[in-house]
Amino acid sequence: MNFTKMNGLGNDFIVIAGEPELPANAAALAEKLCNRFFGIGADGMVYILPSESADFRMRIINSDGSEAEQCGNAIRCVAKYVYDSGLTDKEEITVETLGAGVQKVQLTVENGKAVQVRVDMGQPILDGLRIPTTVDATPVLDEAIEVDGREFRFTAVSMGNPHCVIYVDDALTFDLATWGPKLEAHPMFPRKINVEFTTVRSRDYADMRVWERGAGPTLACGTGACATLVASVLNGYTDRKAVISLKGGDLLIEWNEDNNHVYMTGPAAEVYRGTLSR
Repeated sequence: MNFTKMNGLGNDFIVIAGEPELPANAAALAEKLCNRFFGIGADGMVYILPSESADFRMRIINSDGSEAEQCGNAIRCVAKYVYDSGLTDKEEITVETLGAGVQKVQLTVENGKAVQVRVDMGQPILDGLRIPTTVDATPVLDEAIEVDGREFRFTAVSMGNPHCVIYVDDALTFDLATWGPKLEAHPMFPRKINVEFTTVRSRDYADMRVWERGAGPTLACGTGACATLVASVLNGYTDRKAVISLKGGDLLIEWNEDNNHVYMTGPAAEVYRGTLSR
């Protein structure tokens, strides 16, 4: 089985193309191959599959074997892979996702390779019960949550997958490893949640660090960056277009006022290709 190791700002994936369907052993395979000591090493596995409603379909299996509904960094990797590999010659494609429907993707191509990817991430979900959280409010804004005697305040957003955005004094030095897993599995989040710790530096710039549901700390999270921008607009902290700076690099996020869609622009990179023994 051939694979390609790819990353979006350091959020890395084992990309598999050519399978007709998601394999029955995908969860076990992801746990084995994503292990950074005994496997290839990755935050997750991404399968590029046929679609009846879009140009391509993607399924994302986290490193713990759980399935993610959507992933902004993965969809950029998928777009680059299919173009660079000659699976399409179109610079505008559609990708079917599990949790966010069919999404439109625009490629910037230089010398026959995709160098930048802009994704229409769709409309954010702000209904607390649909995200889902246990909070019956729309939006879930500056809501209190207590963990081990410490109170945080969060804003909840779904981009096809659930996010909890928490503003802290300095996201760059925040103790992600202590509080990330405790918040991810908090009872207020019925399907667990991705946690973004954010510090807004200006109306068009914010630092963000992420604890991803099912993967732990990663260098970047595309849907998390989108959720952070939406939360920051709702809280009055930023304009509708801003750079969200992640540990692996920057993403440009825009929440369009006319159609309510969120747009994400950023790079993706191929690291290497290899072959797996089944």
